Amino acid sequence: MGRPSQTTIEFAHLRALAGYDILDTPRERESDDVAELAAEICGTPIAVVNFIGDGRQFFKAEVGLRVRETSPETSFRRQAILQSDFLYVPDAARDPRFAGNPLVTGEPGLRFYAGALLRTEDGYPVGTVCVIHLPARKPLPPAVRRPRS
Repeated sequence: MGRPSQTTIEFAHLRALAGYDILDTPRERESDDVAELAAEICGTPIAVVNFIGDGRQFFKAEVGLRVRETSPETSFRRQAILQSDFLYVPDAARDPRFAGNPLVTGEPGLRFYAGALLRTEDGYPVGTVCVIHLPARKPLPPAVRRPRS
């Protein structure tokens, strides 16, 4: 038996996300608290709790963006789901995974990204809690980068 195709994985992801009925829901204090705490702990002006739906990235909570949705094509989350639990990018301009990303090469010139996956009980990645900064950053403290079990 071979490895599941990307289409099969994406379908399972979308089905799992639909089970949470979270896309297009109003802001909630609990989610806002998570984004605010992430920005404060990491010292970044931008923090997001996001979910990737079919063709879009929905921000359940955000600090510093003032939007609720973006296209997933420019999303750093695409790379985050390829990681086991955490994606840490101190300078996206020097990282080949983001060489063509317009958010890095153009405005607003994003450089720093750190994101932890949000997974379903079955292990499907459905979103991230992430922090973003425009200039490159010094490393995060080890306690922030260490995956939780």
